[in-house]
Amino acid sequence: MIVVDTNVIAGTYLSGEASEIIEALTFKEKEWFAPYLWRSELRNVLALYCRQSLLNQEQALVIARRAEDRMRNRERWPVSERVLQLADLSGCTAYDCEFVSVALDLQLPLVTFDKKVLKQFPSIAVSPEEFISK
Repeated sequence: MIVVDTNVIAGTYLSGEASEIIEALTFKEKEWFAPYLWRSELRNVLALYCRQSLLNQEQALVIARRAEDRMRNRERWPVSERVLQLADLSGCTAYDCEFVSVALDLQLPLVTFDKKVLKQFPSIAVSPEEFISK
């Protein structure tokens, strides 16, 4: 079991340079958790892809539904106090700290591509490449 951020979730459904890494991550660990925030962030990514004509609305909706189905019952609400404390101590966004908080609450690694999160939270945050190699 792992906590993943929105970039990992989005990368599961969108082609990109990280596709192979995310496929290997999915093969190694199928049970992913995330704060509910991932839904809004994914919708934002999908809207951007639509504006850039990389996806149409129907394709974006299919991706959103597939991701929601995959993450169903694996979403958590972070504790606001902890999120704000983590953001204050690290300089990371509160959005990023929601993922860190959920990972801490569940005592699971947070798999992320975010360099600042990896740097600020080395005891819990791990890159997909590093997680796969373990």
